Amino acid sequence: MHPLLIKLRNQFWFIPAVYSIASIVLAVISYLADQYVITHSTLLTKLPAFLITDISLAQTLLSTISSSLLTMTTISFSTIMVVLTTYLSQFSPRTMQNFMTDVHTQRILGVFIGGFLFSLLLLLILRANHPTEMFISPTIAVAYAFVCVGFFVYFVHHVGKWIQVSNLIHKITENTIQSIEHYYEDNQTVEQDEPWRDWESEELILHNPHYIFAQENGYVQVIDVNGLTDQAEADNIILKVEAGLGNYIEQGGVLFELYGALPKEKHTLYAKHILLGGERATIQDIDFGLTKLVEITLRALSPGINDPNTAVSGVRALARVLTVLSRKNLHRAYYNDSNGNLRVIFQERSFNDYLYRCFYQIRQYGCEDLSVLNALIESLKVIAINNSQEIKESVWDFAAYIRAGLHPDEILDLDKRYLNDKWQQLAIHTDKNEHFIPL
Repeated sequence: MHPLLIKLRNQFWFIPAVYSIASIVLAVISYLADQYVITHSTLLTKLPAFLITDISLAQTLLSTISSSLLTMTTISFSTIMVVLTTYLSQFSPRTMQNFMTDVHTQRILGVFIGGFLFSLLLLLILRANHPTEMFISPTIAVAYAFVCVGFFVYFVHHVGKWIQVSNLIHKITENTIQSIEHYYEDNQTVEQDEPWRDWESEELILHNPHYIFAQENGYVQVIDVNGLTDQAEADNIILKVEAGLGNYIEQGGVLFELYGALPKEKHTLYAKHILLGGERATIQDIDFGLTKLVEITLRALSPGINDPNTAVSGVRALARVLTVLSRKNLHRAYYNDSNGNLRVIFQERSFNDYLYRCFYQIRQYGCEDLSVLNALIESLKVIAINNSQEIKESVWDFAAYIRAGLHPDEILDLDKRYLNDKWQQLAIHTDKNEHFIPL
């Protein structure tokens, strides 16, 4: 998608505005259809009588429909505010974005607002017509009202699903996994033994870089890697990306280090390949999706909410995402053109960093709850199953980190027995059974 289209699509008003414009166009078409039917008397006689209304009935219908749709729209906005308040107080402030940018929420409001504008515009147009004229456009408005009633019933069902934390966790997990699958390559498909991928980066230390600066403030939402690579190949330069996904960049902040000769007037060609926005987005920024899941889990562990089952669901969702992430090539930081020349350099990512950032806070606040501790160990086992030895080593090291924070003397014997079973299963799946020591 074009960066401008992505930015528009992320705005709450975009889809309602599209539906409103379409409804205004439909109102004009309906009025023209009235004029066409009236001027062709033979066509008017062929239409069923219940489709034809006079000016008095038309005004009554349109007035009733427009006022009813305005009420439905008001109720819908009030319901949305209730949902957002729930998200803010019980889940995480960051999760409000998921409901606001959900296409179904925006589409429902678009239908209501569009129906109101459609009826109101027809009511304004039909006022000026002769009282004896007959119309079919009010019948179209009635059909539109039936559609709106159906959408209202669906909206109640939609809100009922979204206010459930289990559904919210599922949506965030699925969106994050989709981003990982779309933007990261599988380890099996990457050629690891290509010496020309990064040898040129060592020579860059000997050169003084130029800089490309941001022209506006915002969070880095999308980086067009292919576009940067093609542009760098065309200009015969090397770029080092300094603005990471999810980072907030001030106007005048450094976006790229540039190695090579490039006129300043061409700097904007590279800046347009980074999309900045007023808030973080999970389009490419998978860290943001993981942050939401961590915050939901931590909020569930807080004394004010005290919902360990939700925390367990959050831990398992994180394990799903990390399992997918562990099979992707996170180490790739160098991108080359069609001739194998180095063109774009990113900061290298590590699975150990993701593993630590997902679970270190949960370890700190959740290990006092045995259900959360069991879920942590079980999640680490899920990540280790059928994975590479490198990932298994990372998982076992992190398990040792969790264990170091426990106080075995404070754990009851029955709890120890269940924990030891979980830990031994983890040791077996990480090929560390000989290193297993019971609590």
